[in-house]
Amino acid sequence: MEFRKKAEIMDQAAMTRAIKRIAHEIIERNKGTENLMLIGIQRRGVPLAQRIGALIMQEEHTDLPVGTLDITFYRDDLSLLSEHPQVKGTDIPANISGMNVVMVDDVLYTGRTARSAMDALMDMGRANTIQLAVLIDRGHRELPIRADYVGKNVPTSKQEVIKVCVSEFDGQEAVDLLEQTSD
Repeated sequence: MEFRKKAEIMDQAAMTRAIKRIAHEIIERNKGTENLMLIGIQRRGVPLAQRIGALIMQEEHTDLPVGTLDITFYRDDLSLLSEHPQVKGTDIPANISGMNVVMVDDVLYTGRTARSAMDALMDMGRANTIQLAVLIDRGHRELPIRADYVGKNVPTSKQEVIKVCVSEFDGQEAVDLLEQTSD
């Protein structure tokens, strides 16, 4: 399938503002950083979690564990992905038992990625709470999952795609709305 850019949803400045807002909302909701941990879902959730974590540490003057989670083997469509799926790695810096864990991802769509991430976390321990922060919520949920923190809600059609670009992987910062071409 081919896609072309339909619109820019967020530029670098808008992404930065959304990430700052999410960081402040996480601090408020959790009444500080005690027993708080951020976990970025591989791939683009990882740099977003690191940015949110850095902002929280700067604001609260404290260390905050920020980890990474690869959900490859928890996906319900694993057999459809590849015969040899690429594993990106999981690095959880502390025991999650008793922690308030905030999973961070770039886009919330069907809810299946968030469900897979929760399954993976539950295999690691019993968190006090599991919360979800996403840069973009595009709708079309297939599971009863919602984000606790949302940078921007973007209503889309199923033929459209949200592309989040982060400098770590894409060399630029932007969120674009793509549409399927008829070619």
